[in-house]
Amino acid sequence: MKRLPALIFALFALASCSTTRLLTGNQSRLVENKVHFNGDTDLKPASLSAYAKQTPNTHTFFKWSPGLSIYNWADTTRDSGSGWNRFCRKVGVAPVIFDENIIPQSIENMENRLEYLGYYGSRVTAEPVTENKLTTVNYNVELGKRYKIDSIDFSVPEGVFAEEFEADKGSLSVKPGDWLSESSLEDESVRGAAYFRNLGYYDFSKSNYFFEADTLGKLNILHYAIKNHTRNETDEDNQPIEKFHFGNINISHSKDVPFNEKLLRKINILQPGQVYSEKAVNVNFARFSTLRVFNSVGIELQPQPDHTLDCNITLRESKMQGIKFNIEASTNSSSLVGIAPKISYFHKNIFRGGERLTIDFSGNFQFKPKTDLRSTEYTASVALSLPRFVGLPLRVFTGPNIPRTDFSASYSFQDRPEYERNIASFSYGYNGQIGDHFFYQVSPIQINYVFLDKVSDAFQELLSQDRGLEAAFRNHLNAGLTSTWYYTSDPALVPKTSYYFARLNFDASGNVLSLFDRLMPVGGYGERLIFGSPYSQFIRAELNLGKTFRWGAENGQALAMRLVLGAGFAYGNSTVIPYENQFFAGGANGMRAWQARSLGPGFEPVSGAFSIPSQSGNFKFEFDMEYRFKMFWKFEGALFAEAGNVWDYISNYDVLRSLAGDWGLGLRLNLDFILVRLDGGFKVYEPSRPEGSRWLGPEQWFARDGFAVHLGIGYPF
Repeated sequence: MKRLPALIFALFALASCSTTRLLTGNQSRLVENKVHFNGDTDLKPASLSAYAKQTPNTHTFFKWSPGLSIYNWADTTRDSGSGWNRFCRKVGVAPVIFDENIIPQSIENMENRLEYLGYYGSRVTAEPVTENKLTTVNYNVELGKRYKIDSIDFSVPEGVFAEEFEADKGSLSVKPGDWLSESSLEDESVRGAAYFRNLGYYDFSKSNYFFEADTLGKLNILHYAIKNHTRNETDEDNQPIEKFHFGNINISHSKDVPFNEKLLRKINILQPGQVYSEKAVNVNFARFSTLRVFNSVGIELQPQPDHTLDCNITLRESKMQGIKFNIEASTNSSSLVGIAPKISYFHKNIFRGGERLTIDFSGNFQFKPKTDLRSTEYTASVALSLPRFVGLPLRVFTGPNIPRTDFSASYSFQDRPEYERNIASFSYGYNGQIGDHFFYQVSPIQINYVFLDKVSDAFQELLSQDRGLEAAFRNHLNAGLTSTWYYTSDPALVPKTSYYFARLNFDASGNVLSLFDRLMPVGGYGERLIFGSPYSQFIRAELNLGKTFRWGAENGQALAMRLVLGAGFAYGNSTVIPYENQFFAGGANGMRAWQARSLGPGFEPVSGAFSIPSQSGNFKFEFDMEYRFKMFWKFEGALFAEAGNVWDYISNYDVLRSLAGDWGLGLRLNLDFILVRLDGGFKVYEPSRPEGSRWLGPEQWFARDGFAVHLGIGYPF
């Protein structure tokens, strides 16, 4: 491990080699397009520099471009077709060679953009500056004149359309007092066209809008007109703007995908005679898509002479069954290795009604090579998801999102040096979304039965001495409610822009059972028993707040932050929260300088009661920050820092002084359909060490118990 710092230093040194060494003659590399405005404006330089015809290589922190550096590793003494040089050109990124002949096109693009935004008569000049074969182009912008709209006069077709336009006037996005611009007029035409298509005007579009500005008089007047023909036509092509109604509704799908026809009819919300609405068509599309059975959904509308629309809904077949595999792995400086594989089988249409069956087999294996120390866990689970809300008819849900009802059962066997433990679970609940951004999963029935077997003599002795530990590990029954509430500003599977999210997990166990306490026998500690075991009574909540900022070319850089707050309280029939419901820190997704369950609680060192770390607490705080950047080819890099811990009882600790801290580096292979992640975390502040030695310097990062390495799938948060 002592070679690792030297290796990291060597990689950075190699990456920092000249980025112009392959240029010849008078060639130079374009490094930046700078935009300078001649006065105050709300415009951002980046909003205009994006219209430069030639853009520089992307870079990460300190203007380092890993792909560019690798390209320059090529050996000029070798043949350009040699294996090494082919590798550098394939994996690396070629430098953008400055071309002065492209500048006039960039100037034209910028001036056109400024006019579109309402700066009329703007002038742009360019001044390239080259130093040491690195060129910066300075674009100096003299902003043109802007005009405020003093008044608007309207001209629209008479009749019902005119009445509906009048009703919509309060929603117009262009009003007197606004700055005149082609951009704002375009936005208004798009908004208005969508509004009228939702009122039945099927063939109405933004091309029916005509705008003309009169700025020669004392007042700047905008002439706002809607015509019976489009911009590509003339008055001779006038056709009345008419409403359409739905005609025949046809639903078809591949015969290779047998499906309940009655259910398809219930999902469909378009009916013959119904006034056409673009929104209704989109809602119908979303409803069929939520089945998650068909590869794609197609809705084709065919206008008829009587102003009806025949609607053909085509559901295209997809692969009904499949197998997925996932794995996480980690190790640390004490040589403890953890591997967690998971294999899943799924069938998307098991009973021909969109019912999704999932069968999972997973394991969690921890061991130290060349020793007998090991811990194993096997889990088998089966889940069935139905595309409806059991207990309510489908007609109740008329929106784009149809909730699903989930049933699941699982069995887990844990074999550790201290004990063998079994967990049997069953749950019933619902999941779905409200609108485009809010998601929920609620299980009003969640039952876990936990029982220990073959407890070692040493661990049994420890349990007899520690009442709290014994209560957390004894046989027990959990029966209650569990739920997850999630909001995100960008619901895309892999968001491409800046976004934020909030996730709340809430569990409550034992409250319904407590109503029947008088009917239950009493155990040795006064607790009520079911089938000879006490039931657990507690509440637990965990809040995750996250924000990711993206910037740079193709959003190649990102800063992701996450805050985790958790608290749990036992009461009534329990004195402690069951071990499996407590909080833990460390692992592949947070506090990555520690392996899972090896941090905390508070200042406490890793307990000698467990051969493999099993630290936990009733409270949790964690803050993570990660800078992500594209490197070369499909590879991405990351630099992260984290602070956090878990605690038994907050009052027992100085929370701030017991916060652990780490930093680390990450390498990711992003293949679009999957992201493989390798993270190395280094301890900066270890609260379990004696006071005065808790801060760890570089010489200790690579020492025993100073770092951990994790292999995972997907981003950590």
